[in-house]
Amino acid sequence: MIIGGSASQSLAAEVAKQLDEKLCTVEIKKFPDGEKYFRIKDEIPEDEKVVIIQSTGYPQDENMMELFFILDTLSDMNIEDITVVSPYLGYSRQERRFKEVECISAKATAKLIQSMGVKHLISINLHEESICDLYDIPVDNLSAMPSIAEYIRNNHDDKKPVILAPDKGAENFAKEIAEILDTDYDYLEKVRLSPEVVKTKTKSISVENRSVIIVDDIISTGGTIVNAIDILKKQGAKKVDVVCVHPVLVGDAILKISAAGASSVKATNTLISEVASISVGKTIADHLKTLQ
Repeated sequence: MIIGGSASQSLAAEVAKQLDEKLCTVEIKKFPDGEKYFRIKDEIPEDEKVVIIQSTGYPQDENMMELFFILDTLSDMNIEDITVVSPYLGYSRQERRFKEVECISAKATAKLIQSMGVKHLISINLHEESICDLYDIPVDNLSAMPSIAEYIRNNHDDKKPVILAPDKGAENFAKEIAEILDTDYDYLEKVRLSPEVVKTKTKSISVENRSVIIVDDIISTGGTIVNAIDILKKQGAKKVDVVCVHPVLVGDAILKISAAGASSVKATNTLISEVASISVGKTIADHLKTLQ
């Protein structure tokens, strides 16, 4: 049985349909003071395997608390086989301590989720793979790159675009997509020309007169992407599109990216967003099939 939290209800419905499993009917509402109410309206047998699909992005506290309400309700129903699918796992961008006595938010989140009786956790493109090591339960970190590659294949007018990572850290994303599409990939690197002068350029491929698709896991403020677009335009790219897994997109990020010259901004539906055009429903459904 699939339960969809309010942050992922459409995605949960899609996964349930692909698996031909029941989508549990729930009641979720918010009181005037901002507190949440949650109720399961269907009967669930105690031996039922339950999958909760709930991203815990903005507002992180609200969506995380809702997840805990669902888990606690299932515990009261004596449901023991619980898998959580959190396509975007909030509070998971700090997995280690940088300053003395600061909270490692990813570790605190792991403790809370495990304390609620979760047997298995599934997410998509966690910011760092090492986050999985903070859990004592199985954690599967799925990739959205095949879904993104399929979207590019079916919707982009250039069948051989350059797939570009905005920095070395995102190179693996570009490589994975490029290998599926059988096209070129590269990343932007900073080259010191003198003690005072640093230039950012593509590592090895010329983008002159070529279509480029910038890919990243998370776009937040958009500053990194705006900088990348500016560099690619100066290097003669004829068209630049932008795609990411998690469209955090704080404030006017989409406006800034579009104003910088991006032809389009697309993302997956790990988070609710106006640019979430790429579904990871099949990726999640296919993986859940392997766990049955």
